[in-house]
Amino acid sequence: MTFHSMWAELLPIGRSSASGGYRRFAWTGADTDCRAWFRAQAESRGLRYELDRNGNQWAWLGDPAEGDAVVTGSHLDSVPDGGAFDGPLGVVSSFAALDELRARHVELTRPLAIVNFGDEEGARFGLACVGSRLAAGQLTVEQAHRLTDGDGITLPQAMERAGYDPDTIGPDPERLSRIGAFVELHVEQGRALDLSGDQVGIASAIWPHGRWRFDFRGEANHAGTTRLVDRRDPMLSYAETVLAARREAQLAGAVATFGKISVEPNGVNAIPSLVRGWLDSRAADQATLDTVVTGVEKAAREYAEAQGVELDVVRESFTPVVEFEHALRDELARILGKDREGAAALTVPVLGTGAGHDAGILSGTVPTAMLFVRNPTGVSHSPAEYAAEDDCEAGVTALADVLEGLACR
Repeated sequence: MTFHSMWAELLPIGRSSASGGYRRFAWTGADTDCRAWFRAQAESRGLRYELDRNGNQWAWLGDPAEGDAVVTGSHLDSVPDGGAFDGPLGVVSSFAALDELRARHVELTRPLAIVNFGDEEGARFGLACVGSRLAAGQLTVEQAHRLTDGDGITLPQAMERAGYDPDTIGPDPERLSRIGAFVELHVEQGRALDLSGDQVGIASAIWPHGRWRFDFRGEANHAGTTRLVDRRDPMLSYAETVLAARREAQLAGAVATFGKISVEPNGVNAIPSLVRGWLDSRAADQATLDTVVTGVEKAAREYAEAQGVELDVVRESFTPVVEFEHALRDELARILGKDREGAAALTVPVLGTGAGHDAGILSGTVPTAMLFVRNPTGVSHSPAEYAAEDDCEAGVTALADVLEGLACR
């Protein structure tokens, strides 16, 4: 199958007719359909299909037991009403790159695998990269069992309902020890390549980032009969904190976003008793991130005290800065910088990113690298996310070149 025929098959799965975005959440029907698509692609190519203990899918060319494998892939799940390219572009491009290698009649000297990591976005259970975190031992079994969705369904319950055995989840060092290099292709979630005029780039590092939950607790009361001076309204403290986050991020040259909110009792004519907001913040270095989050929390506590509101702040997840292995990154630059005759021809841009990825999670265990494909608008996590057809094809070619360079030496 061609890249475009695979893309056309995958495109309708989990797409909302109302928003045009995707709702491919972990262990739901849309996720099951995506998984079935992945398995069909693997089997149609004669690859050895495996489902690991954490629900991650693998398609192997060659014997994984030989070790030192070259692995590529990404994820197929989405954020709520997300775009088509974030994750799936990497998976579809991986199968297309393998097809291109076969068309080139290359002889691999290392095993090759394509992977679909489960629950990368964390849209259902609130924690990103669950599949890769479990495999790498960065999420314990006990922590995983405590994850719940908005309906109170736990991760094990969701897995079981989808037909998987949750009793097997946990670290998978034996599988990861087989990997000599992991290269993830991803649509760029920014405009650096568009501004530089390049179709493909190489990742240098992932910014440190995390999620913090702010619980503002006030007093529920009647919206029409309670005097303003008598109110303990947590919504006011929350609203002022949202503005503080923008201010702190702007001053530090970072980013900070309150993108999710939960309100109780959530009535139009009721003063809230609880406003719960989730802060996502990212920065180029740890010190800057600490400055932003500390500043936001300090402002939130001042606002809460002024309104007679109680505040709890909980860090729900955190990922430190990820510097991709320099040797592998430089090897990708060398491979992609050559012309067809093997001579050095061009310089491939190297850029950092504020977005987290499975490659970042695995970087502490195996050598990892990332390729980015140009996104002309820079929009991501939105139905407007986009990559042009020729840029997608350039990404497939670049990934095939990298896989050939790594797996045929």
